[in-house]
Amino acid sequence: MSLKEMEKQIKGLEQQLSQLDSTDPQNEKIRLELVQLIAKIQKETYANLTPEDKVYLARHPLRPNANYYLKGLFKNFIELHGDRLYGDDRSILGGIGLLRDIPVTVIAQMKGKTVEENINHNFGMPHPEGYRKVQRLAKQAEKFGRPVITFIDTPGAYPGIGAEERGQAEAIAQCLMLFMELKVPIIAIVIGEGGSGGALALSVADHIMMFEHSIYSVLSPEGFASILWKDATRAGEAAKLMKLTAQDLHQFGMIDTIVKEPVGGIHTWPDYVVTQLKEVIYKELTQLRSQKKQVLLEHRYKKFRKMGEN
Repeated sequence: MSLKEMEKQIKGLEQQLSQLDSTDPQNEKIRLELVQLIAKIQKETYANLTPEDKVYLARHPLRPNANYYLKGLFKNFIELHGDRLYGDDRSILGGIGLLRDIPVTVIAQMKGKTVEENINHNFGMPHPEGYRKVQRLAKQAEKFGRPVITFIDTPGAYPGIGAEERGQAEAIAQCLMLFMELKVPIIAIVIGEGGSGGALALSVADHIMMFEHSIYSVLSPEGFASILWKDATRAGEAAKLMKLTAQDLHQFGMIDTIVKEPVGGIHTWPDYVVTQLKEVIYKELTQLRSQKKQVLLEHRYKKFRKMGEN
């Protein structure tokens, strides 16, 4: 049973529960049986998630966006705006803050929670000025010796004519080159959907983390199915072939850490997830900060050179 089918079935069972007369003691047995059935269905479904289910969870409308993590992880966060060339891209949110006692620069791809927010943040699809804002903040971080933490959640860079005219591909390429040579520790975290070069621009890091039910791929399953089979409805089949889950990518050595999620996904217990994530980031950042700059750069270079060897 897929997650969508499970949610539909559980919604029906919950409706049955709500219709039971709570004052009638004869309904208590029925209520208990329905509750147990719902728990059983959830447990069995989440124990056997398919790649298509992972895609669904990564895009879940209730899944926390980057702003939630920025508020929960960093004290005294100050947002910085603009690329000093064209404008301020609201799909990239960046600034400085404290992770416990460590000053850090934070750069995040931002999706909205409502239609209005999504329009304001361009559905998490950055323009060239967004990637140039990323470069400005990264250079500033290096100047002041602040580690960089990036949060990845995008279906891809914006493919519009204006974005191409302003140098979308060049801006992404400059991010890749800059982050490869940046002389401060970098941690990248895929919190939802990591798509195409739009995600890769923020993914050159010393340590790459992914949430358990996030995805990271060269393009969307729908795009894959449309190109390969001319049929976007085969996206579920494409997701399986693409090996886009955190578990697949960890096995291939593309990422370093899988951050566990509660049963049902991050949105079922977000405060707990933030607490756990803070511990994981702080521990890794402490280790990376202890390395000399040259050693840090050599390890980063070797990390990406060996990808795809196996």
